[in-house]
Parts: sequence; structure tokens; C-alpha cells
Amino acid sequence: MTTTLPPARRLPAAAWGQMFLAETRMVVRDTSGLIVPVGLPTLLMVMNGIGQDGDQMLPDGSTVMNSIIMPLTITMVVALVGVVNMPSFLSMYRRYGVLRRLAVTPARPVLILLAQMLVSLVQVLLGVGLMMVIGAAFFGVTLPAGLGWALVVGALVLAAMYGVGTLVAALAPTVNAAIALGLVAFFLMLALGGGFGPIAALPEVLQTVGEALPYGAGNEALSAAWVGERPETRHLVTLGAWAVVTGGLAGRLFRWS
Repeated sequence: MTTTLPPARRLPAAAWGQMFLAETRMVVRDTSGLIVPVGLPTLLMVMNGIGQDGDQMLPDGSTVMNSIIMPLTITMVVALVGVVNMPSFLSMYRRYGVLRRLAVTPARPVLILLAQMLVSLVQVLLGVGLMMVIGAAFFGVTLPAGLGWALVVGALVLAAMYGVGTLVAALAPTVNAAIALGLVAFFLMLALGGGFGPIAALPEVLQTVGEALPYGAGNEALSAAWVGERPETRHLVTLGAWAVVTGGLAGRLFRWS
């Protein structure tokens, strides 16, 4: 049942800072919530770089590491944080009544949602930054040739994955359900988006489905930006549509208690 909240009241800036610090402490204390998005993708990047000869040159003059492995692992960071980690925290707060109690204070439950998104963004930046440093030091990784497009795509991927994650939190009745739904969504997108092998190796129907999901669309668009090409419009539209649709549904369906 949806809870009707009282009118919003203005909060001092210090309250936002305190909420952000509180959310940060919660994530740091949950070891898996911090290590998985920051450490696992970097480990996968290193393993792929060693096992698949990341220095190998492709016909367009780019390397396997720059045009394939880095976009893939960056998209993985965002998906892990947005679709798996964030919904589990929000569901846990709802289970223990944190959101319901905040509803009668000036803080409002939405403050936790915004703080959790900000903390998630920090995790993404840490994960991407760590991969870039290690990749540049050992695997010849460079900044995207189309840096502007890469930033646009990155913002769209964030919006789309956060939309999916918030919808998962809205639909899941329990914490375990949120984790299960998030993992199913993550691995489904990963499998169809090239995470377990080249997307071109999939049947044509599955390729089409994969590129219609935010992971596949984000991976393809980021790969294009990394080698200096303009991402395809259909991939950008796909990411924007997922962000708008899932975010809108989450806003309608999210239960604070």
C-alpha cells in the first residue's frame, strides 16, 4: 500500500551532508557492498587483459583493451552498483521501517534515496578510476578518443541502470527478493550484452534483444565513443528510454513502508 507523505519542508544543507556521510558509512561497513563494485570489475579486467592479449590491434587501429574490455567492465561497474547493490540497501531500509519513520520528519524518505544514489555514484567513480589507473599502468589503456560522447553515454548508462535498480527496489517485497531480482536482471543483461563473449557470436534474435537492454546498448555506445566514433542513435535512445520508463514506474510503485 502506498503511504501518503506530509508536505515537504526545507532542510539545511548540513542535513544533506550528514545523510550522505551516514549512507557512506553503511556501505563501507558492508564489505561486499564496497568490494564487489570496486574490486571485482578490476579483477575481471586484469584477467581478460592477460588472457585475451589486450594489446592486440584491431583493424580500426584500436586495441582489444580500449575498444572491448574497458567499455565492457565500466558498464559492469554501473550495472553492479545500480541494479544489485542499491536495491538491496533500499529494501533493507524499508524492511526495518527506516523509510516509514523518516516520513514524519523533515528529512523525508526521498532523502535516503538521493543519498544512496550519490554514494552509488561515488562507488562507480572509484571503480572506474581504479580500472583506468591499473589499465593505463599495465595494459596501455588510454582515455576515450571521443571523451565528450563517452561522458554522455556514461550519464545515460547511469540513469538507465539506476532506473532499473530503483524499479527492482520498488517491486521486491523483501531484501532477499531485491537481491535475487537484481542478480537475475544483472546476469541476464550481462549474458545478452557481451559479458560472457562477443555479442556477435549470439544468434541474431538474441543480439537484437541484447542491444535493446541497457547493458548491451551502453556497452556498444561506450565502445564506439572509446575509439572516437559517434555512438549509434538507437543505442542512445534505448538508454534514455530505459531511464525514463523504469524511473517513472519506480516513482509510481515505490513503497516507503
